[in-house]
Amino acid sequence: MTDLAGAVWRKSTRSGGSGGNCVEVAANLPGVVGVRDSKDPAGPALRFAPTAWTTFVGRVRHTPR
Repeated sequence: MTDLAGAVWRKSTRSGGSGGNCVEVAANLPGVVGVRDSKDPAGPALRFAPTAWTTFVGRVRHTPR
């Protein structure tokens, strides 16, 4: 399992400033993209292969609302 200790986490600019239901993504580590709940930064994080994350984001962007 890849260590996320050096992860640089970022929150979507669309998440707003009120906290809410947000996730943070860390894509600065080789071979892994981390995803965690912004309200629980010390909690568990999901790990994805970069290609899987890119596919997911691409499909979300192109899904009709």
